[in-house]
Amino acid sequence: MTNPPIRVGIIGAGYIASWHADAIRAAKDAELACICDVSLTTAQDMANGYGVQAFGSVDDMIAAKVCDAVHILTPPDFHKGIALTCFKAGLHCLVEKPVALSAVDTQEMVEAADQNGVRFAAGHNFLSIPAYHRLKAAKEAGKIGRVSAVEINWCFPLAPLRSGPYGIWLLRQAKNLLLELGPHPFAFAVDLFGPLQVSHLELGQPITLPGGAVRHQSWRVIAKAGDVDVSINLSLVETHDERSLTLRGSSGVARMDYAADTLVIAQDNAADLVLNPLLKQLNMAGQHLREGVVNAVRQVVSLNQKSPYGLSFRGAIDAVYGALRAEQPEAPRYTGRAALQVMQAIDDTLAMMPDPVEAIPVSGTPKPTVMVIGGTGFIGRNLTRMLVARGYDVRVLSRGRQGPFDDIADHVETVAVSLKDAAGLRQAMQGIDAVFNLAKSMDKTWDAALENDVGVAVRVAEAALEAGVKRLIYTGTIASFDMSDPSETITDDTDFGDMSDRNLYARSKAECETRLTQMHEDRGLPLVIARPGIVIGEGGPLQHWGIGRWHGAGAVRIWGDGKHILPFVLADDVSDGLIRMMEKDEAIGKSFNLIGDPIYSARGYFNAIQATLGARIKVRSGNLAVFWMADAVKYVLKTKVLRRKDVVRPSLNDWKSRAHFSPFDNRYPKDLLGWQPETNPDRFAERGIVQANLFGL
Repeated sequence: MTNPPIRVGIIGAGYIASWHADAIRAAKDAELACICDVSLTTAQDMANGYGVQAFGSVDDMIAAKVCDAVHILTPPDFHKGIALTCFKAGLHCLVEKPVALSAVDTQEMVEAADQNGVRFAAGHNFLSIPAYHRLKAAKEAGKIGRVSAVEINWCFPLAPLRSGPYGIWLLRQAKNLLLELGPHPFAFAVDLFGPLQVSHLELGQPITLPGGAVRHQSWRVIAKAGDVDVSINLSLVETHDERSLTLRGSSGVARMDYAADTLVIAQDNAADLVLNPLLKQLNMAGQHLREGVVNAVRQVVSLNQKSPYGLSFRGAIDAVYGALRAEQPEAPRYTGRAALQVMQAIDDTLAMMPDPVEAIPVSGTPKPTVMVIGGTGFIGRNLTRMLVARGYDVRVLSRGRQGPFDDIADHVETVAVSLKDAAGLRQAMQGIDAVFNLAKSMDKTWDAALENDVGVAVRVAEAALEAGVKRLIYTGTIASFDMSDPSETITDDTDFGDMSDRNLYARSKAECETRLTQMHEDRGLPLVIARPGIVIGEGGPLQHWGIGRWHGAGAVRIWGDGKHILPFVLADDVSDGLIRMMEKDEAIGKSFNLIGDPIYSARGYFNAIQATLGARIKVRSGNLAVFWMADAVKYVLKTKVLRRKDVVRPSLNDWKSRAHFSPFDNRYPKDLLGWQPETNPDRFAERGIVQANLFGL
């Protein structure tokens, strides 16, 4: 009799959870049973999309007896505790990397799984991409010869180091960078060659976070596995994406790109000296062509459901649950014991790490009169610091109690309140005169946008009214305007028009403005609306999607031809404008487009980056009609083939609006608020590009 599919619950409904959920749904030996998160509303939002149950605590999920196994996807400092609880309850566990914070903790988890007769699997998903299986097969068949060295690279930009959010677990301690990113390359080395003996660690490319903590953006690890030399390199600056594994052997060199799922093996041939190099390069060219064609066909046939990253999860989950359902031994590369060897190597590496420079919080008790919701984001951080510089104490609402304000903690307090908790919002606003709402959500359906963006904006406004707040400054977006017509100048009073065929973000923000304005007219909500332009400056990203569609740090396809002036504005100028809206009584009931004076087109901006930073980014024009037609094809496939509901199809004018064809008139905030954005191109470049440290160097 065939065993039934394994019922799987997901604990932690963050970004990575959807990858796991989709892979579970695609597996023949497992079925998704429930979603669990400390935020029940977050769990419910995700569970509704998959048609499964939701729980707000692990204990409730266990008591319901709805699953046989769980995936633990919480922040790593919770992995061990949750796993031990689930092991004791008789649940098998797949734990995301890092499985724990140390080898000692991992050993305890291994022993607990054994004692309770359950399985403990590590989420080292890159060990399951097809190219890696082919690499191992080539190695074991002797095709590479006697392997003498392996080099494993994780060269991929880590945007939070430069633009936040800075309160996430990844950045709280210096060691967390290796704990989070190291398991993938270390797992490759351990699976190929066994336990590692680490001999050297070199750190480089330091960057100082807001508050004073220093983090290193390059890690170079030297080790041995038996008689094989092992080099592991992490590079987190704005670099060309190279996540690769290279085996050097007596018969060839194998290079696997595990982000792109490709494998190419360079070998010598027995031809004479004239033909040898030609045949060698032809062979390499043929392999590259084969890898590209295979991947392209796979994506077309699967409607982009089988990306290398997605395949890695599917492969790992198939291997884990295929063995479990068939009551066969575990796949060795995913076992807790393999994870123990990985964590031991990471522990040994961290033992060589010099004492880190951490932020030293200042002492003092803030007496906040201003609240910033979304204060740990790019604009929110800038605004909070400018408020403090101008003599205000600030209360920052965040998802957690960690924030990038240790150096000004005597003037800033960070509190964790859910934006769906009306009572909590009212309590947090006690004693507050002005509230800046910079929150936004990125939703995939209109119903979700109504709940997570519009609903939150209204809830914040209700709390402000009930708490007696004197000023609510809400940040909308210029994306809500129809900017498709170069002959139409946009002012602060320009109407948004029909929003039914606009993208969700633009439509949702416009709906927020409509409802808040109605509350101002009907109930006296002391509302001011700000719509920043394309904001650049210190703490902002290099890969700004307001300019174009990025393909790594070195290439961008701009919206349109890129020759018209874009509505750039410096982050410092946005913060200055927001504060003026708080201080000027005349601002109540008004809306302001915070757009800098005309300085750069898209191409001019990238030319300025090259002139000031020496980096030539490959810029291509983007035909917006082609973007729109491609989107139409995707719409048909999603709705007719994949049968997805609530799929949005923006109009051609919406696509053209992304290019910001329409010019802006910024005289209104200048006249009413006395706002003075930067006008000098050289100073603009210094503040918006050089001081922004776009590449993290």
